[in-house]
Amino acid sequence: MARWGSVDFQQLKNLQKKMEKLQSSEFEKFCEDVAKELAARLLAKVIKRTPVGEYPNSSGKKGGTLRRGWTAKTHAEAAAATSNKNAKAYAHALPVTKTGNTFQIEIINPVNYAPYVEYGHRTRNHKGWVRGRFMLTISEDELRSQAQQIVNRKVTEFIRKCFG
Repeated sequence: MARWGSVDFQQLKNLQKKMEKLQSSEFEKFCEDVAKELAARLLAKVIKRTPVGEYPNSSGKKGGTLRRGWTAKTHAEAAAATSNKNAKAYAHALPVTKTGNTFQIEIINPVNYAPYVEYGHRTRNHKGWVRGRFMLTISEDELRSQAQQIVNRKVTEFIRKCFG
């Protein structure tokens, strides 16, 4: 008769525990963290791209309302994070909604003229067109091209942490 060798079942049990860790609520927290990381990167890009109005000192107007508007959503935790003007802190305070297997964070700019700056608008006399700046559209496209690499890196770190 042939000998089959010996098996250390303790190592299999340890592997099973590590696999369960991947399916636990820790994995959902990981997915939320990745969504918040992507939201923070999007906010950083769009804030940098948003134009600031320049007014003469005599007008009394202050530019930057649209730029500040990206972090002006009225969630209590998010509002507290805006005080330090940090896109990452703000994004980590935003609520993450889960629909099926999709995690979503809503990024808005509540300033009433934001869509006109984003997509363009007619001039006051209705004879011309002011081109849009597409600050959010361009930032989304840029992030979309980088997202897979960011997610892959985060997944690799998470798996190392689980199996390490």
